[in-house]
Amino acid sequence: MLELKNVSYTVKAGQDSYDDRDHDIIRDLSLTVEEGKLIVITGPNGGGKSTLSKLIMGIEQPTAGTITFDGVDITRMPIDERARLGIGYGFQQPARFTGMKVSKLIRLASGEKHMGAAACNKYLSAVGLCSANYLDRDVDKSLSGGELKRIEIATILARNPKLAIFDEPEAGIDLWSFDKLTATFEELHRTQPDHTILIISHQERIMQMADEIIVVKDGQVARRGTRDDIYPTLMFSKNQDPACGFTRAAESVTY
Repeated sequence: MLELKNVSYTVKAGQDSYDDRDHDIIRDLSLTVEEGKLIVITGPNGGGKSTLSKLIMGIEQPTAGTITFDGVDITRMPIDERARLGIGYGFQQPARFTGMKVSKLIRLASGEKHMGAAACNKYLSAVGLCSANYLDRDVDKSLSGGELKRIEIATILARNPKLAIFDEPEAGIDLWSFDKLTATFEELHRTQPDHTILIISHQERIMQMADEIIVVKDGQVARRGTRDDIYPTLMFSKNQDPACGFTRAAESVTY
């Protein structure tokens, strides 16, 4: 379904005004993702996880290597064309759209011009939001970061892409909504066996849902395997490793 071959991404000196050195963010990384899997990418902060997801979506362009989706070379393909092929993406920090109603945003994402309130409610309820309180609200600064994050995830559910990429979907979400969100991921995975979910997360409960866990460190795949093989090796206390980026549910959600 998705294949990355010898992909690298380097930030050249001068691109960052605060640094005059080249930085290799992704280094000769090769990776294959099979159809129908729920895969979690995890690893230390700064290891290249978010950059990897942006390369898949086309937000960033690799400096070397190729990316193929369903047999089509998408390495230099624009974001909108990748979306039409069936790739969806949830940002770690979603954009705001002043003047855009939540209902319209969901309709645009779904591709249905006349989507009713009941259909919109299905997607908002899946992320723990009551449609009566949100359909007529603008997607602007009046929304909290957690609300905005959940609305963005609702739009991805409405879009129903063949490959859905979520960059830290748990960030800023309260505990009750987090329960709803994980249940939604589990249901999607169970009911849509031909769709693939790729989640970037440090969160323990999300990793426990995974078919496979991929550990990305220093821009490369450090480890990969089934949940049962990889997950037990990641769960160590902060006292053992102060730089540990892996968290339990109560440590990563807000109240």
